[in-house]
Amino acid sequence: MSAVVRDPIPLAARPGRRPPVAGAASLALRPLIDSQRRTARVIAVFPSAVYLELRGAAEPRVVALVASDAVRLPNAVVVVAASRERPFQAVREGLEAHVGDGRIELEGMQVRVRRWWDPSPSLGTLSPGALARGIRALESALDTAGGVTGCGLAGHPDPLLLAGHCAAGELADAVEAAERIVGLGPGLTPSGDDILAGLLVSLRLVGGAVRQGGTAVWLASWLGAAVTADANTRTTALAATLLHCAAAGQAGAEVAGVLRAVAGHESPVPAAHRLLAVGHTSGADLAWGVLAGCRATLALANASARDRRVTA
Repeated sequence: MSAVVRDPIPLAARPGRRPPVAGAASLALRPLIDSQRRTARVIAVFPSAVYLELRGAAEPRVVALVASDAVRLPNAVVVVAASRERPFQAVREGLEAHVGDGRIELEGMQVRVRRWWDPSPSLGTLSPGALARGIRALESALDTAGGVTGCGLAGHPDPLLLAGHCAAGELADAVEAAERIVGLGPGLTPSGDDILAGLLVSLRLVGGAVRQGGTAVWLASWLGAAVTADANTRTTALAATLLHCAAAGQAGAEVAGVLRAVAGHESPVPAAHRLLAVGHTSGADLAWGVLAGCRATLALANASARDRRVTA
């Protein structure tokens, strides 16, 4: 179901109108884009991205319009233009927009969705041994790329507590630690939310790929339900949407690349460099969460295998 997003199909201009731009949209957005038009509002504008919020809609409530060379979030529509072409120069924060009927319309710009890409990467099947090797390769690659010491919550006790409770399968304690870091940190995607997003998506996707990974998927389901229950009131609209995406196993391209590296399908060093380059601390925060989720998945898989041997 995935699609190449580097070369969306050019669209012809209509007489008297600015030509629509072709886009490739995440499948996470298909219920929104294929439905009837809904009103949205531009909540943030950057040279490489525009964020639109749909009031009252089910998640994902925030849609990211991004340039072809920008970070590709799991809720993104990738347009044909690169950042240097200034595709969003006519867009202003606070403008009204419309999403639906296969397109996104806002003042000075219309994007027609022509392709789709899958935000849930396929990792195949992993043995616990292969996962252990993948984790070691990712740890080494992250160290080579600069490490995760730039994590925005470095020194805060709750991320470490959260990681430990997840590895031990202690759901109630993990939920308490996770809820304490929802919305913690500055910016459109606070560090606590980025850590949680990396953790949730790796628990679900790696847990679904590794043998004996059912406990990790179970943990992802309950932990995801807990942190998304009132995310809309505790963090930014964009971060809340990304938490919902992560809980559903939907990852941005940079996180997906690291997960595929853990599974042995990509080279880990380039994938680590791409992830750590995201945002000011977002890349390091996401990487921290991904590592915590992968380590917890391995610990839970090994514990499940031991339990089966004891009861056999």
